[in-house]
Amino acid sequence: MANVSSKELYEFKKTLKELSNKRGRGTELVSVYIPPTKQLSDVGKHMRDEMGQSANIKSKQTRKNVQSAIAVILESIKLYKQPPENGIVLFVGMIPKGGPGTEKMEKYVLEPPEPVPTYWYKCNNEFFLEPLEYMIEEHDVYGVAVIDRNEATYATLKGKRETVLGHLTSGVPGKHKAGGQSQRRFDRVIEDLAHQFLKRIGDHMNEAFLPLKDDLKGIIIGGPGFTKKDFYDGDYLQYELKNKVITIVDTSYTGEEGIREVITKSADDLENLDVMHEKKLVQRFIKELIKDKGLSSYGEDEVRNNLIMGAVDVLLLSEDLTSMRKKFSCACGFEKEITVKTQAEADNLKEKCPNCNEILKEVSSIDLADEFVEKAEEMNTDVEFISTETEEGMQLFRAFGGIAAVLRYYVDY
Repeated sequence: MANVSSKELYEFKKTLKELSNKRGRGTELVSVYIPPTKQLSDVGKHMRDEMGQSANIKSKQTRKNVQSAIAVILESIKLYKQPPENGIVLFVGMIPKGGPGTEKMEKYVLEPPEPVPTYWYKCNNEFFLEPLEYMIEEHDVYGVAVIDRNEATYATLKGKRETVLGHLTSGVPGKHKAGGQSQRRFDRVIEDLAHQFLKRIGDHMNEAFLPLKDDLKGIIIGGPGFTKKDFYDGDYLQYELKNKVITIVDTSYTGEEGIREVITKSADDLENLDVMHEKKLVQRFIKELIKDKGLSSYGEDEVRNNLIMGAVDVLLLSEDLTSMRKKFSCACGFEKEITVKTQAEADNLKEKCPNCNEILKEVSSIDLADEFVEKAEEMNTDVEFISTETEEGMQLFRAFGGIAAVLRYYVDY
């Protein structure tokens, strides 16, 4: 998905999340995946065959709804001479809005971020989303290990998610101050214990990483001393895994903190991973934040004002931002915009007009993220959506409300 922007990916994920919550009363929601090489005439023939087969559905209501959905699909594919570059996916069905009789026909036509690999026709009480969900997963996996004389931690990095797989401690004693033969004998014991510890690390990493070797893009080894180099130089890793080691870095820490440090210090080797791109964006914002007259801004009102002024260079929005921007109005002409976290909060506002004291009525609603994206597009501002699967992403969401910006120029408040 190299050509898919952060905004496009966000919109695609948002649509999938919306679709995942749709349910039919019966097995009447239709999903059709059309590969770019598929002849639409063949799809039309198949749909007409399914229309005939649907006559056998026992439930009169389900039969009617399935046939209606297929009819919508047949009309929809007539708009295309051939499938788009990546194919096309259609989701059609009657979605209940409340009790019986409240069903409304809904249609979603998506051009996916990657080519549709196989033709599918599915009819169920929910839409068939697994192929699209698979497309937006980050499939590249990296192995990460931080090793020193006393302990070792190994983990995987897949997309933005770090998963610690194991932690080992050595039990190798420190230096012994005895002299003569006792010292040499003790040194040999320590050397053997160190060797056994490295062997144990290798055994555990082999067991953890070998099943992943086909997906494993590389392994990064770090640590604060020379032990990591001894581990790499020795025959502790299975040869297929050893060939995947792409870099060895020095760290100040071990354990999980060491894993994070290894990832940060390997930025150049992992630059194609979304996690590093997101980390760099948030770190750039933080660096500006701590400067005197730094080019940073955060919080809904401040960033919105800077967007309107055209002062924002890069807008950072958390993927977990779920608030809505509502417009309320009164018959007298007064209007007011309010941000709410849920529709229930909006319903319970009972905000009164300052002119005539009447309760304001909601007249429009937009997701807060969408509002900011629209304003950003008007000002030719780059938009980056940041997940909460990294430490930096969680910091953006919790400490800065999920809305921040790097500015083009300093704005004095």
